[in-house]
Amino acid sequence: MANLHLFDLLVIAAYFLVLLGIGTWAARREKNVSADYFLASRDVGWLAVGASLFASNIGSEHLVGLAGTGAASGLAVGHFEWLACFILLLLGWLFVPFYLRSGVYTMPEFLERRFNPAARSYFTWVSVIGYVLTKISVTLFAGGVVMGAVTGLNLYTSAAVLIVITGLYTILGGLRAVIYTEVMQAVVLIAGSAALALVGLHAVGGWSGLRASVPAGFFSMWKPVNHPDFPWTGIVFGAPILGVWYWCTDQHIVQRVLAARNVTEARRGTILAGFLKILPVFIFVLPGIIASALYADIRGAAANSAYPALVTRLLPAGLKGLVLAGMLAALMSSLASAFNSCSTLLTWDVYRKLRPAASEQRLVTVGRVTTVLLVGLGLLWIPFMKYISSQLYIYLQSVQAYIAPPIAACFLFGIMSKRLNGTGALAALWTGFVLGAGRLGLELGKTHLPAGSVWSWIVGINFLHFAALLFVVCTAILVTVSLMTQPPAPERVADLTYQTVSPTAAAVTAPRERRVLIAFSVLLAAVIGVLWIVFR
Repeated sequence: MANLHLFDLLVIAAYFLVLLGIGTWAARREKNVSADYFLASRDVGWLAVGASLFASNIGSEHLVGLAGTGAASGLAVGHFEWLACFILLLLGWLFVPFYLRSGVYTMPEFLERRFNPAARSYFTWVSVIGYVLTKISVTLFAGGVVMGAVTGLNLYTSAAVLIVITGLYTILGGLRAVIYTEVMQAVVLIAGSAALALVGLHAVGGWSGLRASVPAGFFSMWKPVNHPDFPWTGIVFGAPILGVWYWCTDQHIVQRVLAARNVTEARRGTILAGFLKILPVFIFVLPGIIASALYADIRGAAANSAYPALVTRLLPAGLKGLVLAGMLAALMSSLASAFNSCSTLLTWDVYRKLRPAASEQRLVTVGRVTTVLLVGLGLLWIPFMKYISSQLYIYLQSVQAYIAPPIAACFLFGIMSKRLNGTGALAALWTGFVLGAGRLGLELGKTHLPAGSVWSWIVGINFLHFAALLFVVCTAILVTVSLMTQPPAPERVADLTYQTVSPTAAAVTAPRERRVLIAFSVLLAAVIGVLWIVFR
């Protein structure tokens, strides 16, 4: 705490007081029924939906991970952020109408409606495992890095502090508390990170000084096919698959649009979130590059310390407190989203199926109890993360590459085609699980694999290329097995695919509003196109 001035502490204290006030207000509005606790009574407006999508995504893995990978290799990691703009448009235009029309609480529940109960069970448990391996463990690890740099606390003490503070308002207020605190957190996060980027640019001598201080390749986003982390082929063919899984099927994200007042509000929110996703390259990746230019010790294995190093070494009193508040906002937003999503899955897709007659109050109670059950598993997994990648963000994307392809295939093509059935979906899901888990296991033991063996060759495949290959395999199995078995019953696919949706159900947005939304969507795509050309 010696790094902090009294004024910094006052700024942080003020932030937490406001946050506590919002959480308390949300808790008082909560009606103690499951629809409010898990989906905020489905009456959230577009501004809150968009800000919550951004804040729940921008967590500690972005502050620590994006900046760390930026310090190690430059802007190329920003592809995941700008591709997300297109995937958010896909969420709003393709998936949202079906999700809201179905009235589901969770993504596994939607998969059951479209395919069968076994698909729902698979997706529920794979999602929970995914939260342990990615969101919870990564957030706690990154939180330890940030808190340790500022306060000197060790990893597990820092994690305990974050768990207690975040769990308090999440358990009390449910999704309403999470969403409305995330609106404030998004503002603080953007303002603090933008200030850090501007101060850092000034310290390094402006844009020209920065470019002169780091390798020229740091500002080229399109890398050759043999690049170890971000080959252009992997970015084009593999990264969108991870995006479809994360942005369009993951409970952690989609729960925000499920809480929207209607399809139009949800669609507006996804477009707003798309514009906000332009920012991370400039306010997270760029500070990482600045840190590598300013400090010789922020390179290689120490790259994950890039963002907190800038905060503690560069910023003046007061501004340091604001940026630290933004960092804490990201940490707490990630944890709050993971807590609420996990509790929703375990309550709605596990407990409620075992106890269908459970009261509304019991469902909320179970949700509160299960909120923190998986945290211990996340803490236990942290020591194994280094075996996959020393760079936090690459670790995160790698694990997602082994989980995402079969789920993305079933959701994407399940909505597009009425002929695909539950038998084909299960065959694709389990094939993808076995192959993905096998690759993860090989990653953990790659130091012991004999050179030149087929196993070392499999591990050597870039994780984005592996995701693309796994997606093709799972899609082929989904289609082939479905065509070789009986088609689903008409009632199974009614209003759940583009081939079976009724004209009345499809007309969800007024024509004038639709034209405005299309115009903003085209503008967003054009902005990303220009940025890709500038940083080619």
